[in-house]
Amino acid sequence: MITFAKRNLLLFFRDKSAVFFSLLAVLIIIGLYALFLGDVWMEDLPEIKDAETLMDSWLIAGLMAVTTVTSTMGAFGIMVEDRAKKTNMDFYAAPVKRRSITGGYFASAYIIGIIMSLITFVFSELYILMNGGELLGAVSMFKVFLLILLSAATNTALVSFIVSFFYSQNAFAAASTIIGTLIGFITGIYLPIGTLPETVQFFIKIFPVSHAAVLFRQIIMEKPLNVSFSNIQADYVNQFKESMGVTYQFGGETLTPLLSILILTASAILFYGLTILNLSRKRK
Repeated sequence: MITFAKRNLLLFFRDKSAVFFSLLAVLIIIGLYALFLGDVWMEDLPEIKDAETLMDSWLIAGLMAVTTVTSTMGAFGIMVEDRAKKTNMDFYAAPVKRRSITGGYFASAYIIGIIMSLITFVFSELYILMNGGELLGAVSMFKVFLLILLSAATNTALVSFIVSFFYSQNAFAAASTIIGTLIGFITGIYLPIGTLPETVQFFIKIFPVSHAAVLFRQIIMEKPLNVSFSNIQADYVNQFKESMGVTYQFGGETLTPLLSILILTASAILFYGLTILNLSRKRK
């Protein structure tokens, strides 16, 4: 499995276009934010201290959640390509257990998701620093790293389940485009969740990726929130957090970080199981 995962990693990073398109959604979000989204959000915070740093941190947290999806999606393109070219049949004919081959795809996608997320985080922190903000503290950085590990695992499982239905590169490319388009809405970057109808908010809140975004925001925005809202009434602060997707509420109760972590963990287990079940069913 390790050897097969290494093969997939080499193929992915050797293909510069695959690396680029795995980050395309992130680049689009950054472009939209730089062109007009940033100005739109800033207009709503004219009297807030260090509002630019606050919103930059909000954007970066969303980007971290997006990257763990798009990078793993790009990594699974290798599996689809192997299927399309029937290369996988050569692997199955070799004296290698099928679960080792499947595990190699999972492991390589997971590692790629972690690597690309860490690269995104490093450049994001440098951007914050150059823009007049401060780097996260050591404890917060460690929390971000642990969350990257968890969210990458969840999204690897989720994406692997989706990809397990595809046997052609055209279908995979179409799905990648759709997911890359929707992910900005699911994570509440294009439109803050508070501006959406309640029905749409409900479906976003039960989607695993959105909980990764919430947790990233709570960590990355912790200090900017304390600075920007130091002299603001608590009711307004809570309203801002709920509207911008920093916290979620169900039935008037605010979801705790622990519950979001449990949702991500349960989703990872569920979709890994469904993927294995689907692949096993298709082999019969």
